[in-house]
Amino acid sequence: MAQTTEQHRPPASSRGPRTPRLHRAWSVAAVTFVTIIGAAAFASLPGLLIEPLHTEFDWSRGTIGFAVSVNLALYGLTAPFAAALMDRFGIRRVVAVALSVIAAGSLLTVWMTAAWQLVLFWGVLVGLGSGSMALAFAATVTHRWFTARRGLVTGVLTAAGASGQLVFLPLLSWLVEHHGWRPASVTVALSALAVVPFVWLLLRDHPADVGLAPYGGEYAEKPAPVTGAARRALTVLRRAAGTGPFWLLAGTFAICGASTNGLVKTHFVPAAHDHGMPVTAAAGLLAVIGVFDVVGTIASGWFTDRFEARRLLAVYYALRGVSLLFLPLLLAPSVHPPMVFFIVFYGLDWVATVPPTLALCREHYGEDSAIVFGWVLASHQVGAAVVAFAGGVARDVFGSYDVVWYASGALCAAAALMSLVIRRPADPALTLR
Repeated sequence: MAQTTEQHRPPASSRGPRTPRLHRAWSVAAVTFVTIIGAAAFASLPGLLIEPLHTEFDWSRGTIGFAVSVNLALYGLTAPFAAALMDRFGIRRVVAVALSVIAAGSLLTVWMTAAWQLVLFWGVLVGLGSGSMALAFAATVTHRWFTARRGLVTGVLTAAGASGQLVFLPLLSWLVEHHGWRPASVTVALSALAVVPFVWLLLRDHPADVGLAPYGGEYAEKPAPVTGAARRALTVLRRAAGTGPFWLLAGTFAICGASTNGLVKTHFVPAAHDHGMPVTAAAGLLAVIGVFDVVGTIASGWFTDRFEARRLLAVYYALRGVSLLFLPLLLAPSVHPPMVFFIVFYGLDWVATVPPTLALCREHYGEDSAIVFGWVLASHQVGAAVVAFAGGVARDVFGSYDVVWYASGALCAAAALMSLVIRRPADPALTLR
């Protein structure tokens, strides 16, 4: 049964603790949600920059795609170390620094004149900053503050990124079309900085900081800071890499990243523009994906609390693969009903894979699950990086994105089969022991 009162540490005095109606964990989750929304602007911009940068600097789409791929790869490779850093220095410090790095990288692009600067500012700085929070941030908050309703909270926090896309993508596309790409980069920088005070003033690292138990759990003392964050992240990777579920989860999530962030988020707008669709219309369709992504991800969290996670993953990947095979037939100069159906369908499935993937990490890897999920997320972003680059090269070589859509659809079918191979451990959370 869901709890509606806070569980406090037994008080030293005879006076009983107060029992407010709303557990503090929910306010922490709300701050996390707002923070991820505010930082999500950086994820909305890459697909909008390809055509303006190609036009202004005459850089090839492959070159621009390479910068995006560096961003996506570092986003993923930083995540497991970020989870360990949060154990060492606390959530607030890591996230506040990460947001500041994102702002600096986005702002510096305004003065760039060479392609290597795009790789450095947008690829390296924004990639490192975004990788230091995002899903690693959500996973750590969920693990520390919630024992009950973890699937639902994971779905809500994952949907925050889509909500940020919904908020920022139409605005950024309008800025790019009417005022150029530089004001859009400045907007991203200011958005990241705007949420730093919320993190520093309202977020707390652990329930014990305010004398509480996790929602649905028992009170426990705050663990001492863990030293050797990098060593711990690598040790957990070495141990996880010796287990079959890790490679299956990493492989399926790499395909997830390839078919979402690497392909649709990066290349949908220029692909639609190739067929005569205005940039603002294509960006608006991506924003609609964000609307239904919120619904789909929260629903996936609810399903994950009730159904077997690996079967959910198989269904999600199979449906995504089918939809991608039809997309080349739907691209046209104007938005028509079949395209709207694709957008709604794809939006519901966009990151619905996250709650069951995280649930399987918890099931197999227990206390190390946040770091293991960080490495699984790294594979997600490496897959995204490969397709972000390959998609640009394919467009330069073939003059079309069709081959990339078809290949991604086939990969999703493979991911569905891989999901079904994952087995439950004989003793949950003991895979690494």
